[in-house]
Amino acid sequence: MIATWRKLVQAGVLGINRRNADYTLRVNPRHLYPLVDDKLQTKVLAEKFGISTPTLYATFKISRQVRDLATIVREYPDFVVKPAHGSGGSGILVIKDSTADGFQKINGELITPADLSHHILNILSGMYSLGGQPDHAMIEYRVQPDPTFKAISYQGVPDIRIILYLGVPVMAMVRLPTQQSSGKANLHQGAIGAGIDLSTGRTLHAVTGNRSIYAHPDTHNPIADVRIPNWDALLSLASRCNELTGLGYQGADFVLDRARGPLLLELNARPGLNIQIANHAGLIPRLQMIEAHIDALPTAEHRIQFAKQHFQARAGLAGQ
Repeated sequence: MIATWRKLVQAGVLGINRRNADYTLRVNPRHLYPLVDDKLQTKVLAEKFGISTPTLYATFKISRQVRDLATIVREYPDFVVKPAHGSGGSGILVIKDSTADGFQKINGELITPADLSHHILNILSGMYSLGGQPDHAMIEYRVQPDPTFKAISYQGVPDIRIILYLGVPVMAMVRLPTQQSSGKANLHQGAIGAGIDLSTGRTLHAVTGNRSIYAHPDTHNPIADVRIPNWDALLSLASRCNELTGLGYQGADFVLDRARGPLLLELNARPGLNIQIANHAGLIPRLQMIEAHIDALPTAEHRIQFAKQHFQARAGLAGQ
C-alpha cells in the first residue's frame, strides 16, 4: 500500500482530501455553491452570460403542479426529467418517445403517466437531492447527440467534462454511455471515461472503473483518436464559467447537440477525480503550473492557449 501511495504522489495524482483542503475550500467561497448546486440557478445564470443550455420546458416546485403534467408534456414527444439539486445523474429520467400507452425510456422500457407523475413527486420529496432536502423538478429538451459519438456510445448522450482552475482548462474527458450504464454518461454506473488532449481535442486513453479499455464494449469500435467537434468553442465556453460563478476550482459539463452545438449541462464545485485515470495524468503538476503563471494570463484566450501549449498529451504522465 505504501509503494502504491508513493507512485501516486510521484505521478502528481490529486486525492480527495488534498482537493478539498488545498483547492475547493481555498478558492471556492461557500456562499457561491448554490450557483452550481442548483441546476435552475446555473441555467438562468448561464443564459445571462450567453452560454446555451438545454431548453427548459417546465419546472415543478410543489406537488399540486404535477396535476398539469399531462398538458405540459403533450407538446413534447421526447424530453428529460431531472432534479434541480441532484448529483451523479441520480433521478434523471430520459423519455425518447410518447405513445398512447405512456412514455418510452431510452432503454425501451415503457412507463405510464402515473409512473412519470410519481417520479416527479419523488424528486420534489428530496429522494435524489443533495442532503435529501425538498427539491424542484425540471423538464428539459432532450439533447440529440452529435453523430461523431455514434460509433463509441450506446443509446444515450455522451458528455464532456472540463476541469478549470482559475479559469484555465486543466484536464478534460468525455463520458460515454454503455449498456451497463443504461445509456447514461455516469462513470459510477458503468459508463466509459476517455481522456481528451487539451491541445487537439482528440480522445486518448479510456477506462471503465479502474480498468483500461481500447474499444467500446457495445459497439466494438476503438475509442482513442476521435476528434471532439467544436473543441475550441468548448474550451472558450468552459473558461468563461470562471466569470459566471466566481469559483476558482470547478468542473464544467457540456453536451454536443447535432443541431445546437455545445450546451452547458451543469457545473460542479467538487468535480470527481477519476478524470486523472482517464488521462493517465495527475492534476497536481498542472494546478501548480497554473498558479505559477496565472498573473500572465489576463484573458480567456491567454488561459486557453496556455492550457493547449502546456497540457498536451505528449507531455507525459505529469502533464508538463
